[in-house]
This record gives sequence, C-alpha cells and structure tokens, in this order.
Amino acid sequence: MSEVPDGVSLSSFERRPPRPTATMTMTRDGDEGVEVLLGLRSETMAAFPGYWAFPGGGLSRVDGAAVESLEGFEGPEAKAIACILREMSEELGLAPSENGLVSIPLDARQQIIADKHRYLPLAQEGAFPYETSSLRVLSHRITPPFGPIQFDNAFMHYHAGPQENVPEIDLEPQTEFTEIMWDTPNNILARWAKHEIKVAPPVVTLLMEIERTLERKERDMVRAAQDISERLPGRRSILFAHGVEVVPVKTATLPPADHTNCYLVGDPEGEFILVDPASHLREGMEDLANAVERHNGRLIAMMFTHSHADHIGDIGLLREAFDVPIWGSDYTSQTVACDRILIDGETLKLGNQNWQVLITPGHHPGHICLSGDAGLIAGDMVAGIGTILIPPHTGDMNIYMEQLERLKNLNPHLLFPSHGPVIALPDHKFNHYLSHRKARHDAVFAAVKAGLQTLPEITKVAYSNTPNAHPILSEDQTLSHLMSHQRAGLLVEHSSKWYVNNAKP
Repeated sequence: MSEVPDGVSLSSFERRPPRPTATMTMTRDGDEGVEVLLGLRSETMAAFPGYWAFPGGGLSRVDGAAVESLEGFEGPEAKAIACILREMSEELGLAPSENGLVSIPLDARQQIIADKHRYLPLAQEGAFPYETSSLRVLSHRITPPFGPIQFDNAFMHYHAGPQENVPEIDLEPQTEFTEIMWDTPNNILARWAKHEIKVAPPVVTLLMEIERTLERKERDMVRAAQDISERLPGRRSILFAHGVEVVPVKTATLPPADHTNCYLVGDPEGEFILVDPASHLREGMEDLANAVERHNGRLIAMMFTHSHADHIGDIGLLREAFDVPIWGSDYTSQTVACDRILIDGETLKLGNQNWQVLITPGHHPGHICLSGDAGLIAGDMVAGIGTILIPPHTGDMNIYMEQLERLKNLNPHLLFPSHGPVIALPDHKFNHYLSHRKARHDAVFAAVKAGLQTLPEITKVAYSNTPNAHPILSEDQTLSHLMSHQRAGLLVEHSSKWYVNNAKP
C-alpha cells in the first residue's frame, strides 16, 4: 500500500457483521496422551492454504433447515452444531453416534460433497447418525480486521475417546485437506515453534489453551473442555509464527484495507521490538499497550519499515507509552527522529532470534524488511489484501521488481505483510507480483513504442485488461512505469508527451 495520491478520493467501505462459521476441535486419547486432529489445507484453498487447521466451514441455510427439521438441535449454538456435523460428513466422512464416531457410507458422503443440500434428506432417511449431545462449544472468536470480511467462528469440541475407537479417515472423496495429523498439542506447538509446519493462528492459541488446561485437569480432555467452555476468554494474541505476533491498527490506508499490521518481533521470552506501531487513536494505542504487557519478553525498540503516513503513529504518544528508542533507515530518519539508523545486511539479535535487516527501496526509499527463520517482515513490498502502489516520484518500478526478486530468492517460510493476513505461500505471491508488474511494465513501453504519447492514452492501452481499475490510480501507476523506463534510459518525456529514447522529434 502507500499514501493515496493527491486528488484521489476513495470511498470507504462499511464492514458488514461477521459471517458465522464453525470449526471442529476433535480429540482422542492416544499413546502419549490427548491428541488433536488437524488437516493440511490444500494449496488451492483461498483461506489458509498450506496450513494445518481444524475442519469446518460457514453456516448456511442448509444448517438452519436441519435445526428446524431434525431432533436434538436446541439452544443458541444449534445452527453451529448442525454446520459442523455437515462439515464433518464432507471433510472427514465421520459422524458422532450414541456409541462414538462412525464412518458415513461413501455414497452418502459423495452426495453431500456434490451438493450440501443432500445432508438433510439423507439424515432424515437415517443414512447416518447425527448425535449432538457430545458436542460442546469451547469458545467464539471473531477474526481480526485484516480485510473487509470477518468471521465469527464457533470452536466446537468432540472427544472421540480411545484411539482404537476412532475410524480411519479417508480423504480421497474431498479436496480441502491433503493430509491429516493426530498429535498432542505439545508436539504440534513444538514443531510450529521450530517453523517446521504452518498452523493457523487461532489454532495455535487454542492449542496453547488446551495444553494449559490439561495441566490443571490431570490430562482429562473432557474436564478440560468443560473448563475452557465455562471461562470467559481473555484477549488472545494473534500469533502468525513463533516470535511474530500481530496487532492490527486502524489507519487511513488504501482500501479495501483499513488497518496496518503492527508486529511484535523477537523472542517470546526475551527481547522484542514493535514494527510499525502506526496508531494515532486511543483504541489502537490501548491495543498495542495490552499486547506489549501480555508479551513475556522485554520491549527494546520501535522500528518503522518506511515513512508513509499509514505506518508512522503518533510519535509523542508512542514515546510516552513505551519509552524505548526508535529505529529506522537513513531515509526514514529524515522525517522521524530515529535513535538508531539500520543498515542493509546487519543482524538484529532479539533474544534467541536473529533477524537480518534488508533495505528494499522501490516502493519507498529506505524501505526495510526483516528476514528471520519465521519468515519475512515484508512491510509494503507485498500485501495480503489489495495492491501495492509504487509512487512515481519517490518509488521506482524497476528497483521494486529487483527487490522482489531478491526477497523471493530468500525462500522465506512465511510473509508478514503490513496489510492483510499472513501469506502462507511466499513463492506463489512473489511469482504473481513479478509476472503481473512485468507484464504491465512491458505493456506501457509497448504502448509508447507503438506511437502513443499522452498519459491518458498510454494508460488506456496498458490497463485494457483491467477495465474496473480506478482511473486516477491507473494513471498514477502508468506514470510510475513511464518514469522507471525514463530512469533506465529507454523513454524520454517532452512537453508531457512520451517517446522512445532517440525517437523524440
């Protein structure tokens, strides 16, 4: 993202109420203790591709009809229970019965996968059981405001008993999960902390809560689940990775984003820094202060990736709240009083973690990324939602693409953007950005080579495949491409007209 160009008025969007969803935290008694079921989401999935997550999905009219037509669905969570039973039938091929979990007949499962509306008539025909009394709602959580759509998720729980009583799960009929895993919360969290696997952030914090509660309840999962469900949940951290926590801060940025991600980066029990504490509002300041207070480590600095307004908070209030030095690049120090100038290639030792400083201009001079075992703090080099603008006068499209190639070659575990959710498949994101920008870059040059000279007519041709793009932003980005070609010596500008170099009359 970046500051919106002068003269551009972008209509803000109103957030709709969160969409209701439900996920299943299924447990069993294994050889090493309580085990939890996770599925590896296919890389083709829109949400959390390549992550280990709970089965589940969105509540629908089908689930409302099931509540009205089937026995045993009562109370405010009835629709969520109906939803998770349907999702279990599709994704796992399992159903709870009075005698424990049973496999759903393959034909019935295939019908539901093909058309979820088939769930209700099949249940009414007795094709499979739908016992509800053993399901419990552990908690609810509304997803952070990373994008225009939020979800109010009900975390359901079902304890399946001894592992020998749990049927084998056949993933063949469905396409959401490519693998399944039964393991203890401790083992899953240990692998996650070593960056061996990617686990969805809400799953991480719930596994932590389960493990803490099992310790208090003599490793009895049924008692632990009851305890969790009866307690009011506290404010949970959003853990993108071990050593990377995020606090979304309300900012005036480029829609559809309306928040900037502030990251707590560093050792969870050692030194850490705040990256892009962009808050100007009391609510955002309180969120940051609460996150710092919850953290088990010691805050040693605030760092800004760059000096765009949607990344720089109220410096006076930030210094008053945290009383720690400010770090930034030499360019950022021209507008923000930095106590330490960071240089390309230096290493920040934050407790037991090392993060390398990368100066990555292109979007903005002096832009900083941080590279560590957990992944890449990417700033505005990429976005989890929306697009990245390259300002014509302070940015450079050629340099931006060179820096994208540099970052791609690091092969980061995850990408932590300033706007939007964590990016689980960095290579896919970099390839998309590079191919998209290069195609536009070439189209702009080709338009000038074909004889087009004015910015509007060049824009019209270069953006012919994107007719719904904002007209002023399209011209702004076309100008950025033109000026990058000019800096490279390929184009020249004269009297607001553009020519191939050595072709100007």
